[in-house]
Amino acid sequence: MKYEIIGDTVPAVEFKLNKGDCLYTQKGGMIWRSENIEMKTNTHGGLSKAIGRLFSGESIFMNTYTSLRDGETIAFASTVPGEIVAINLSTDHPGIIAQKGAFLCAQEGVIFDVTFTKKFGAGLFGGEGFVLQDIHGNGLVFLEVDGNIKEKQLMPGESILIDTGNVVYFDKTCKYEVVPVQGVKNVLFGGEGLFLTKITGPGKVVLQTQNYYEFASQLVSIFPKK
Repeated sequence: MKYEIIGDTVPAVEFKLNKGDCLYTQKGGMIWRSENIEMKTNTHGGLSKAIGRLFSGESIFMNTYTSLRDGETIAFASTVPGEIVAINLSTDHPGIIAQKGAFLCAQEGVIFDVTFTKKFGAGLFGGEGFVLQDIHGNGLVFLEVDGNIKEKQLMPGESILIDTGNVVYFDKTCKYEVVPVQGVKNVLFGGEGLFLTKITGPGKVVLQTQNYYEFASQLVSIFPKK
C-alpha cells in the first residue's frame, strides 16, 4: 500500500492499494474510490467501543474498505482547513493519545479506544481534554490537524502547558494532566478558560495552531440573532 497527502488548504490522503489491503474510517470520511473496492459498515470492535467513539467525537459506525485487486485507489479528506499527519504504529511503539475528533483513517491493525482524564472535576470543566482517543496497535493511522502543525520533543521531566483544544496527540510515554489556570483575574479576564493541558515528557507532543471548537464559537457569536 502506498499513500500521498494532497492539497494545502483542505488536504486529503489518497491510497494506492494492493489486493486485500484494508482501511477503515469514520462515517463520511471517503471522498472518492475505485469501483473494485468493497465497503462494509459496522461498529468496528463492538457496541461498547462504538459508544465510546461517540463520546470522543467520532461516529458510532465505521466504514471498512477492502481492495479486490491491485492498483485500486481511495481517498479520505479532512473536514476543516489544516494538515494531515501520518503515524506508523508498531509493537515497538506504545501508541498515542489523540484529541477527540482527530482520527481520519487507519489500517486494520490499528486499535481505536477511548480514554478519559483521571481527574473528573478537571475533565468536567476542562473542555475538549476530558475525552481522548487512545490509538495503538500495528499499522498506519492518519489524523486531522486544524491549522498548521508544530512538533515538540519533551525530555524526561520537561513539561509544557497547552490550551486544551490545540493538542493533536502525544506519545503514551508522556504524562497527561488537566490543571487549573492560576489567579482569579487570569480566570475571569484572561480568556483561556479554567483549565490548561499539562504534558510532561519524555515523548513527542504534536500541536495545532487552530482550535476548531473555539473558531466555531467565534462564528456563532457573529450570527444574527432574532
